[in-house]
Parts: sequence; structure tokens; C-alpha cells
Amino acid sequence: MGFGGISIWQMLIVLAIVILVFGTKRLKNLGGDVGGAIKSFKSAMTEGDKAEEKKTPDSLEKKDSGDANFSEVKADEKSTVEDK
Repeated sequence: MGFGGISIWQMLIVLAIVILVFGTKRLKNLGGDVGGAIKSFKSAMTEGDKAEEKKTPDSLEKKDSGDANFSEVKADEKSTVEDK
């Protein structure tokens, strides 16, 4: 007995039918596409890890409420903005 109650001969017959239906060229292309997708996924995961490592602790530090960065408005500009 083989995998899940299926003998080796039954698996070979199923494999032969799949090759006859799809052809070796299409199966080769499918294998290449799956391999390319896995490679792309792995590279995207490593790029994400590298991006997280580049963050510095200073950029993640929270500011106090007293350190708010308000833009400065000159008195002349302020009066014209309030008049509108």
C-alpha cells in the first residue's frame, strides 16, 4: 500500500493520464510559473524584513504633547485669514 491506500501503480497511471491530457510543455510552464511565484514571494518577504530593520528608534519615538509642531503665522497673515 502506498499513500492513502493508493498503490504506486495507481499513482503512475494517474500521472500518465495527466501528462497525456496537459502535455509536458504545459506542465513545464506551470512548474516554472509556480517556482517564479515562490521566488517572488520570498524576495518580497526579505525586502519587508530589511525595511523594518532600517527603521531607527528615533523615528519610532513618541513626542510629548508640548513638542507639537505648529506652523508659524505672521501677525499680518493672521489678521487677513481671520477677516475672510
